[in-house]
Amino acid sequence: MIKAVIFDMDGVIIDSEPIYHKVEKKLFKRLGIKISEDEHYSFVGMSMDLIWEKILSKNKLKLNKEELIKLHTDNMIGSFQNEEKLTPLPDLIELIERFIDNDFKIALASSSSGILIDIILKKLEIKKFFEVIISGEDVENGKPFPDIFLLTAKHLGIKPSECLVIEDSKNGVSAAKKADMKCIGFQNSNSGMQDLSVADMIIDNFSALHLKDIRTL
Repeated sequence: MIKAVIFDMDGVIIDSEPIYHKVEKKLFKRLGIKISEDEHYSFVGMSMDLIWEKILSKNKLKLNKEELIKLHTDNMIGSFQNEEKLTPLPDLIELIERFIDNDFKIALASSSSGILIDIILKKLEIKKFFEVIISGEDVENGKPFPDIFLLTAKHLGIKPSECLVIEDSKNGVSAAKKADMKCIGFQNSNSGMQDLSVADMIIDNFSALHLKDIRTL
């Protein structure tokens, strides 16, 4: 029986992947790194640690992984701080309120940094909804490893099998299933053509998701 819903943030709470993509392309160019579009979209949902591990395995750079992660994070924070207005995805607030009204616990598990999560949730004015918020910095192994979801369940005080995850990336869906959780794949075109086939259910808008669907997963 599902007792909690765990949301990813980027591409699920907010359509932020185009912002990430734009900032990262500028950063890669500045560093002299050639990343194909397919490879770039394969990074969606991954922790920065894993992204830079993969890049450094193919490229020789003057900066080390920790310096690159800091540079990447600082670029993202600056970009989102300068965004005048951020809006949640359509029908998201109504969905969260419906979950809360039906006694589901609500949590967020994002590969983004804690500072960036805080900036985005405050700008969206939705931080109040989440009982537990876990960032990619809180775990040793980021998505597609299950660590972030297992830690979220632990903080919620419920079994992983009692959790439902909503994810927009292949890496996120994979992590949720490895954590023994039910997973709804949210097909967001701005996240690239993500393979969400291992999800228990796939939707492309939140108005299509009903409580009866969740209870039958």
